[in-house]
Amino acid sequence: MAQSFDITQAPFDRLTASEAEAARAALDIGYFRPGETIIARDGAADSLFVVIKGAVEERQGDETVSLRGPGDCFDSRALVQGGGNNAFFAREETLCHLLPRAMALRLINRNPRFAAFFYLDISRKLDAAARANEEARMSPMMRARVRDLRLQPPEEVDAGQSIEATAWRMSELDAKALFVRDGDRVGIVTKTDLADAVILRRLPLEAPVGGIAQYKLIAVKSEDFVSRAVMQMTKYNKRRVAVAQGGEYIGILEDIDLLSFFAGNSRLIAQRIDRAGSAHELAPLANEIQNQIRLLRRQGVKFEVVSEIVSDLNRHLLAKLFRLIAPDSIARRGCLIVMGSEGRGEQTVRTDQDNGLVLSEPVPEADLAAFREAFSSALERFGFPPCPGNVMVSNPLWSKPIDDFRNDFRLWLTLRNEDAHMNLAIFYDAEAVAGDAELLLSTKAELVEMIAKEPIMLAHFARAADSFPSPIGLFNNLVTSKEHGDTLDLKKGGIFPIVHGVRSLAIEKKLMETSTVARIEKLAEKGALSLEFARELTEALRYLMTLKLDQQLNEVEGSSLVRPAELSTMERDLLRDSLQIVKKFREMLRRHFNLQMF
Repeated sequence: MAQSFDITQAPFDRLTASEAEAARAALDIGYFRPGETIIARDGAADSLFVVIKGAVEERQGDETVSLRGPGDCFDSRALVQGGGNNAFFAREETLCHLLPRAMALRLINRNPRFAAFFYLDISRKLDAAARANEEARMSPMMRARVRDLRLQPPEEVDAGQSIEATAWRMSELDAKALFVRDGDRVGIVTKTDLADAVILRRLPLEAPVGGIAQYKLIAVKSEDFVSRAVMQMTKYNKRRVAVAQGGEYIGILEDIDLLSFFAGNSRLIAQRIDRAGSAHELAPLANEIQNQIRLLRRQGVKFEVVSEIVSDLNRHLLAKLFRLIAPDSIARRGCLIVMGSEGRGEQTVRTDQDNGLVLSEPVPEADLAAFREAFSSALERFGFPPCPGNVMVSNPLWSKPIDDFRNDFRLWLTLRNEDAHMNLAIFYDAEAVAGDAELLLSTKAELVEMIAKEPIMLAHFARAADSFPSPIGLFNNLVTSKEHGDTLDLKKGGIFPIVHGVRSLAIEKKLMETSTVARIEKLAEKGALSLEFARELTEALRYLMTLKLDQQLNEVEGSSLVRPAELSTMERDLLRDSLQIVKKFREMLRRHFNLQMF
């Protein structure tokens, strides 16, 4: 029966081959009748139990706090500490694998990754999971396809074109190499080839480029693994390879782009944004920012690092667009802002536009109208769709003088509806991107002061954090929606309650931090959250956002929806822990803001 033990399930997938074999050899099988006590409260456990079939209740006093099913482990606390606060009973006929205490403790002491699975706080579990991803990151990177990398466009010149004309063409395209067409033959010519021909070989500038082109191309296919491109470059000592698809060359893979894939090319993208001379030149760079997300996650980069890099690049892009198209009247008096998740620095995969413009004083209406149209239209061409809620520069509600915003704040504070509360939340999350940042800071400070003076209004505002049912059931089970294919909504059930709950507490404490993590840290400093709970709340948010990002990158329909059945045991365990923390936070918010009054 021990041979049927699934060593690939967490936490046993963290054992080395020899450790796994030792664990398998030590296993026994236990049978428990319905209602039978498996571990008594405060009782020591002589084994680590892994459910094979059946169900086990975990009870705290007379209350059942969780159910353990096939693949679930219990109880490491009783095993390590010699006793636990909770008792475990067979709810029905149950079979368990039994890993003897001595063997389990030996594995826990020898293998930190295995031990981390049993730690009570989610932050340690998540750290262990991140280390595991870091160790394994190179394998999936090398299994990536050439098509996933940035390729130089397949620009070509005729073999009869002169060396000088070819050099000018390269300069115009900012390219290091071009394809050369000579009848049925296709070759390649590089900047180095051109320089050598003129300087070393003394060829005239009028000489045809076909005479110096290299026609024996080193090529890979777009569906080839990245590892093959590396091998070809290494084998032939080449700095670039041609990329073919369907019998045609579709681009050139440069060594710099290959290195960028492994090291990240955010710095290069930022430099190209700075060099852009028109809005037209920014469009392809917007796509490169999105490609960077997929590459970074493939390399095992954590969500918060991905979001920081992408937010910086997006803001860099918007600031450059502002400088390119804003008339002088707006450039001198305006502050371009991003709002919502973009403002908090928590947006990764491109969704819709969430931006606005704060002006120190009125500007010519013709200038403002032209800027509104030009800015939002340019972003739409870049691939940023219009905001469904119309929170964007093109909407006069979100691009106007500071005094008009102040009037809106007063109106929103008197209203008790979701739209008014949403507008307040959106502006509170704003971050300056270009122009006079002091305009935003002073305006936000006024808004926070206004809201903090209205405790009843703030309670109404905070109530939104408790709008959606918790996806954690009475017995610590994950509650899914059968209507949506047994899925769980990460945003409604986990991310939004944290973001909005923290936002409400931050306003109450008059904080000016923008990101949710920064707000949590500041709330802990001020004693509004305990240090331990702040850490766990932060890790829960990061894990839920990571799951959501991976769903988006996998192009899953309804990307905030996840099917727990498709997650690994470790992932489900972390999801359950994360949502338990969200549940605890929601209970704290209900008490703190007296939400039972509404």
